[in-house]
Amino acid sequence: MADRYRIVLKGQLDTDWNTWFENLDIQYNDSGNTILSGPVSDSAALHGILDRIRDLNLELISVNRIGIDSDQSITRSD
Repeated sequence: MADRYRIVLKGQLDTDWNTWFENLDIQYNDSGNTILSGPVSDSAALHGILDRIRDLNLELISVNRIGIDSDQSITRSD
């Protein structure tokens, strides 16, 4: 089982970048920011995604663990 994450970045990132970000879904919020969401296999994969965000000089707004990716998805509200 992989944890699911929601990562918000300032500005709009083109959807073609999803392969660079572990095939996370790319959407946009009403503020015009990018939302990356989906399962992340482990902490090393999460750090890899965050390293890419840093390397691209993108502004990170938030990172939230939103649940566990399984047949019966469990959502946490911390």
